[in-house]
Amino acid sequence: MTLTKPAVRPANPNFSSGPCAKPPVWALQNLENAVLGRSHRSALGKSRLQSAIDLTRDVLQVPEDHLIGIVPASDTGAVELAMWNLLGERGVDLLAWESFGKGWITDAVKQLKLPDTRLIEAGYGELPDLSAVDCNRDVVFTWNGTTSGVRVPDAGWIAADRAGLTICDATSAAFAQDLDFTKLDVVTYSWQKVLGGEAAHGMLILSPRAVERLKTYSPPWPLPKIFRLTKAGELIDGIFRGETINTPSMLCVEDYIKTLEWARNIGGLSALTARAEANAKVIDAWVERTGWIDNLAIDPATRTNTSVCLRLADPGASADTPKAMASLLDAEGVAYDIGAYRDAPPGLRIWCGATVETTDVAALVLWLDWAYAAVSQSADAA
Repeated sequence: MTLTKPAVRPANPNFSSGPCAKPPVWALQNLENAVLGRSHRSALGKSRLQSAIDLTRDVLQVPEDHLIGIVPASDTGAVELAMWNLLGERGVDLLAWESFGKGWITDAVKQLKLPDTRLIEAGYGELPDLSAVDCNRDVVFTWNGTTSGVRVPDAGWIAADRAGLTICDATSAAFAQDLDFTKLDVVTYSWQKVLGGEAAHGMLILSPRAVERLKTYSPPWPLPKIFRLTKAGELIDGIFRGETINTPSMLCVEDYIKTLEWARNIGGLSALTARAEANAKVIDAWVERTGWIDNLAIDPATRTNTSVCLRLADPGASADTPKAMASLLDAEGVAYDIGAYRDAPPGLRIWCGATVETTDVAALVLWLDWAYAAVSQSADAA
């Protein structure tokens, strides 16, 4: 039997969870005014970096008393910079329910060798027991589990009168989910996620409490140059005025600025969040009416609106089916890079962030049905 392919294709087949789809209005010509061939420390270069910081504060709604800096090495560099500078002053609770959270555990336990750590973990699809967290200790966690599709529902579990610092990896949550900055002392993310920017640059947002820790605590380990935020006990505050630690790509900076301007023009954070929610709802509705697929996230209250992760619900299906589906849809030019993360259970991962059009998600689910039928038919024939 020949399966009929859906008549409608996604206009943009880019559903990768990072780097993610560019904004709908994106064009290479938008970057014509990038500061190229000039020093990033020139007045012009620093002004564009400061514009990126100012637009970040505006769109993400970062409080005025929080500092915002552009740092090397994407979100990974930003998280590790925070951990290397801030941890060790007191015990730390480390939360993990997917691969990136587990990576921060490795850094704290095996690299920094912190003597007082508590691991609060859960498997893929679940959230750890947040009530077990002691906010008088430092806390390191991901807001949104990029490789599991499980996010914290809110910041209600974080004590307002905490003695410890909260270090939050928010890379697949920022600009799509409600980050409560009153409960977060360090927030990190990369440009390549919800805004579809280019990789290699990380964002570091510090609360006054985090800045105070930097000024009063010196970690016992050496810090490489690209991690240093203080000098002689004082904050190197130029980092938070566009004087970056190392040389950034000014082409990427311009791309980030243009994307932030697009975000502001469509209505800011609320509009970005609404776009992601609309995309995720298309997936949720399709999952509800489709017997062979299910959300990896078990509790609906913890399901993401960005990196939506799915697992097979058909017990008779092969574990290789999702990979075969992803390859088939890639060959068709319908959906690129939708396989589950390499450390996650077999399945699919579909990016639903704000740069993705809802009409493209609606077209994609029709092709997912077709791909599953095609792979199943091929397996039966074999």
